[in-house]
Amino acid sequence: MTVDPYKSRMFKSNPYARKRDITGKLCVVLEGKLEGRGLELIKPISRAVLSGEIHELIVTDQAEAAPGAKVDRIAYIGFFEVTQGGVIVEGDQVFCGDKLLGVIAGFDETHCPNHWNIIIRHNFRESGLDQGLDLEETIQIKKT
Repeated sequence: MTVDPYKSRMFKSNPYARKRDITGKLCVVLEGKLEGRGLELIKPISRAVLSGEIHELIVTDQAEAAPGAKVDRIAYIGFFEVTQGGVIVEGDQVFCGDKLLGVIAGFDETHCPNHWNIIIRHNFRESGLDQGLDLEETIQIKKT
């Protein structure tokens, strides 16, 4: 029987000592906020993303948003195309240009295998349109 080290809480700290940044370009800017969205974040703290994939960025202001949690209050930021793949880990910082969008809270697989919902935690909840984001802006996801 295979044991999932995340579900069994075998890790006492984040095992990702060093990793490269993930980069991409915004290909869709979204608008809209929802209450009661009901996103179920998966327990693993990381997901690998490949160059050429497209994934959705969603922000929440729920301080308790973390792997295994339910997220209800969200705003849609947009979709980005990965230009340099790698591994995204809970706690990584997400930037659009020089603007900090927040930190990775976790991942929702509602739309898999089409794309991941990548949930970002921040103290505010504004859509990509409300933040003034634009197409082709650079997205960077960096280890903190």
